[in-house]
Amino acid sequence: MGARRVTLGLAAVAAAVSACGAAPAALPVFTPAPAATARVGPSPNLGKCINLANTLEPPNEGEWGPAFRDEDARILRSAAFSTVRVPVNFLGHALAKAPYTLDRRFMMRARHVIDTLRASGLKVIVDQHNNDDLSALPESNRDRSAAVWRQVAAALRDEPPSVWFELLNEPHDKLTNANLLATLMPSLAAVRETNPTRVVVIGGDRWSGVDSLETLALPDDPNVVPTVHYYDPFEFTHQGATFIHAPPPFGRTFGNAADQAQLEANLAKVRAYVARTGRVPFVGEYGAIETIPLDQRALYYHTVTSAFASLGIASCAWGYRNAFPLWRDGRWLPGMVEAIADPQ
Repeated sequence: MGARRVTLGLAAVAAAVSACGAAPAALPVFTPAPAATARVGPSPNLGKCINLANTLEPPNEGEWGPAFRDEDARILRSAAFSTVRVPVNFLGHALAKAPYTLDRRFMMRARHVIDTLRASGLKVIVDQHNNDDLSALPESNRDRSAAVWRQVAAALRDEPPSVWFELLNEPHDKLTNANLLATLMPSLAAVRETNPTRVVVIGGDRWSGVDSLETLALPDDPNVVPTVHYYDPFEFTHQGATFIHAPPPFGRTFGNAADQAQLEANLAKVRAYVARTGRVPFVGEYGAIETIPLDQRALYYHTVTSAFASLGIASCAWGYRNAFPLWRDGRWLPGMVEAIADPQ
């Protein structure tokens, strides 16, 4: 089955998840707009986007969930996805000391995944994930990051323009917007040695939350795109999450007045950023943990993606078969893919 566009209103989402026995809250109805056109930098016309989560970023593929299968590319494309963000921990497969040689077999595996997705007609965002060392000690690890990106960029230099590079997932800790450019410019320069016009993605500090846009400075490069991640309200999306310290308790539902106000405020911040800079960001991650009732997850995914799509901004769900899964036991979870909206 070929790819097709799926856009549903809240009433349709309610019908899709009616088997779960709950109706959506009275949230605003957002109407997807045409994909936004940037005045500065590329326009991220990604369509419906998903993350290949917990696949190539663990120490070894398969340790955090099922490994990639070539058929996954067909499954994703047939569900109307246009873009796949591929988190990869290249640095975890490189020598700790100079010359920071990247493991050839791992690079070949990453290349295979990228090419298989691309051969199915999918755009690909190659994201360097899980580099806590760079966030903890930016100056000490800046050169290693650049050296690894130099190798990755050279290995992927013949990929088409539909393959983008993301220099670092979620800067945090000591890596702030104040020192972000100084830290990432060597990596960008390393990429530009072999990929002078490749689109490169950069997210801001504090885990690339929406608030990072306020002070995010980007390099004077015509092929750089900003990104944000969206997991608000955290008390809903991460309730009971065992992988964080002191997780929010179970039982939180989505859609109260405070949630609505928070979403509207965040949309206003994104509008202000676009108006001020002329750049159009995309949402590289959003999601809600799988232990949340399915009707609530579908409501959240529809509301968030529709809200950003109303600004012409695409969003990438976290993510497919692993971590916050949309696919389980050989099928898409009922109502989840249908809930996701994208710019028209």
